[in-house]
Amino acid sequence: MTQKVVVFSQIDNEILMKLEQQYHVVQINPKKGDVNQQILDESRDADGMIGAGRVLNENNLKHAEKLKIVSSVSVGYDNYDVGYLKHKNILLTHTPHVLTETTADLAFTLLMSAARKIPALDAWTKQGQWVRTAGPEQFGVDIYGKTLGIIGLGHIGAAIARRGFHGFNMNVLYHNRHEKIEIAEQLKAEFCGLDELLRRSDFVVIAVDLNAASQSLIGARELQLMQQHAVLVNISRGSVLDEQALIEALKARSIFAAGLDVYQKEPLQSSELFQLDNAVTLPHIGSATAQTRKRMAELAYKNLVDALAGKTPRYAVK
Repeated sequence: MTQKVVVFSQIDNEILMKLEQQYHVVQINPKKGDVNQQILDESRDADGMIGAGRVLNENNLKHAEKLKIVSSVSVGYDNYDVGYLKHKNILLTHTPHVLTETTADLAFTLLMSAARKIPALDAWTKQGQWVRTAGPEQFGVDIYGKTLGIIGLGHIGAAIARRGFHGFNMNVLYHNRHEKIEIAEQLKAEFCGLDELLRRSDFVVIAVDLNAASQSLIGARELQLMQQHAVLVNISRGSVLDEQALIEALKARSIFAAGLDVYQKEPLQSSELFQLDNAVTLPHIGSATAQTRKRMAELAYKNLVDALAGKTPRYAVK
């Protein structure tokens, strides 16, 4: 009997075609009504699921008695109730490493855009306001030779640090649950406490996983520790940062600027952030290049196929 696979988000067309050649594929379609109800109904007799960006938990998987695997096309897996999946003996897999460099590129893009007021000055120029030499209101802050603080020196954090150290001669500080001695030696990076990093850094990049320890890691107290000329970048998860506290800090100009790719609520339809000329706001596009999304989909496909064939996928969440 052909195994059933539920595709719960948009995925690469070539991967979708390969799935359809091997399995009975059902796609969740928001145009057909309540997504959670569709997942609840279709997971009832599903053998596997693949996709990203949906919350999967007991509410929509409680009838999934045959389900062997949820293959997430993502590196993060905070959308999934890992404890419930383990309780149901449903394997959860993800796609780490393939998006490291692309996401690090975006982090540095945000850093530079916020530091040099790129979006605001782009709009200013297009509005015809460039009638004389740029003055102090258009000035940004220097990047080369400054201090870069990385919160979370995992694969992505280390890739960001490499860009700062090798490309911009930056001094690197990092805060992590554990020291990363080998990486730190290569980058002459200094391990320090969170408060010290915030006080000393000209640029702070948040690159931690979302977990119990990192939830609400940066709030009003932490923002007050930062220097007035400092720039904050978040490419982690929105819940790591108190968004309202950041808005107040940006409005008060107690920090220079922020570059954000993630938010407490996504998709973000309206926010005070959109009214601030010192906030650069992107729509969660850390891995959003054609090449990277293709590699992610291929890896998620491999995870799914291996699990449904009774093999152990390489990237199972433990």
